[in-house]
Amino acid sequence: MLNYNGTLSENKQEQSLLENRGLHYGDAVFETIKVSAGKVLFWEDHYFRLMAAMRVMRMEIPMNFTMEFLEAEILKTVATFEKTGAQRVKLLVWRQWGGKYTPTAQDIAYALFAETLEQPFYLLNESHYEVELFKDHYITSGLLSTLKHNNRAINVLGSIFASENDYQNCLLLNEKKQVVEALNGNLFLVKDYKIKTPPLSDGCLNGIARKQLLLILAQLPDYVVEETSISPFELQKADELFVTNTIVGIQPITKYRKKEYGHTLAKELLAKLNAKARLG
Repeated sequence: MLNYNGTLSENKQEQSLLENRGLHYGDAVFETIKVSAGKVLFWEDHYFRLMAAMRVMRMEIPMNFTMEFLEAEILKTVATFEKTGAQRVKLLVWRQWGGKYTPTAQDIAYALFAETLEQPFYLLNESHYEVELFKDHYITSGLLSTLKHNNRAINVLGSIFASENDYQNCLLLNEKKQVVEALNGNLFLVKDYKIKTPPLSDGCLNGIARKQLLLILAQLPDYVVEETSISPFELQKADELFVTNTIVGIQPITKYRKKEYGHTLAKELLAKLNAKARLG
């Protein structure tokens, strides 16, 4: 028997819509992907991150889940959109219904959701972008926190906190009170010629844009890049802070508490990220 918003139903089709282990137990992983002019940006990185996440979650990967098959499914999903535009695609994968905490089935289901984006490539947003620490809850450092799984309660609560207090984003901490990432992407800190980003061992997301920027920065001899823990006390000493993800590319932070930041390096890196997206 199903009671959905006060209406009782024994309809099997209605019940099956809610029989989803991702909904009930968080037994799901996903990828958020940008498609531009019919091209899936950084698709190889997305695919292998998805496969790694499914293995960590002990999901049996179907034989047809090849890179070519899933790319074709993505392109089929966006085929009705304008071919010269861009789309945000969410690929969600979950274990089929059965069991409680212990699954009784290993079959995999998937769904794709697509929506239009305004810009086909990455543009620098230079408008006011203020952040604050979200300290009500913490990310637990370790492998699970690096995955794109669908338990995003901290991100939801942090986003509500940001909205209620007129912040554009929040920075998340782990249980050791180290700065891990933003609500919607990885964090980079620039001080003089040094660039820092938290290591995966601190619990930050294994971001696609993060990976690409680390590759780009490795080719710039004027900077030293460190994957190292960031203390909240370092934030106000930085010259630049910016957030990265595959949808917006690079988002400069303009203010944290009383400190205001520039975006010189972010602008330089964004041009290189666009070039990599076009070539990759």
